Amino acid sequence: QVQLVESGGGSVQSGDSLRLSCVGSGFTFSRYWMYWLRLGPGTGLNWVARISGSGEATWYTESVRGRFTISRDNAKNTLYLQMNDLRSDDSGLYFCAKDRHDYFTGPDDRGQGIMVTVSS
Repeated sequence: QVQLVESGGGSVQSGDSLRLSCVGSGFTFSRYWMYWLRLGPGTGLNWVARISGSGEATWYTESVRGRFTISRDNAKNTLYLQMNDLRSDDSGLYFCAKDRHDYFTGPDDRGQGIMVTVSS
């Protein structure tokens, strides 16, 4: 079955950096769009970034554009989110998710989540 396991979260200060990782198994990783989602306090579950199977196409929510970078290593079945210049409103529970299908439709299966806390 599909498994997605996130790592790399933690508690940092404003302006610091973190890199989240997500290892996928149980599916052909390179065929799927992958997503980072965030559950923030009082904000619901929102898309943070997404990346195509090849890694050539990416998208970011406006609040993280220029600070976060999504990438993937298909040889390692691993998705990354490099987060720089972190702010307090970046805090939340981050989920790695795969697309419902092997073409772009939207996130479906997701991991257990990893907490990121940014203190000002």
